[in-house]
Amino acid sequence: MNNNQQNARITDYGGQPFIVNINQFAKMNNNFRTALWTGDCLQVTLMSIPVGEDIGIELHPDTDQLIKIEDGCARIMTGKSKNALNYQKNASAGYAVIIPAGTWHNVVNTGQKPLKVFSVYAPPHHPFGTVQKTKCDAEKEHH
Repeated sequence: MNNNQQNARITDYGGQPFIVNINQFAKMNNNFRTALWTGDCLQVTLMSIPVGEDIGIELHPDTDQLIKIEDGCARIMTGKSKNALNYQKNASAGYAVIIPAGTWHNVVNTGQKPLKVFSVYAPPHHPFGTVQKTKCDAEKEHH
């Protein structure tokens, strides 16, 4: 990591061009979810999922999503209904998961350390500047 990134804050840099070592920022993030860049048509968030926990079964009706694993191991589950996540695969650092709008999904940390990922939403799914320290915080904001 260069000096600029060592001293960089993880905040929402949306609205301006941004060049970042996404792997380093994903590994630095210790919040459940942090918006890193929010624009009109795209959003990048960083996530840290504790050992044995998950993102929670969810569906984004109008948003395509890409989740890239930067560190750790996960079980990815997707499907056409909340109760039938029939497509499942184990994944680790380097894997990307592409989730079409309207697809139920969950990501479970199956490793021995926090799962570090970044997620791209098109269009944006969370408000500009979102920071959710825990899954509980995320669920409170969602309901």
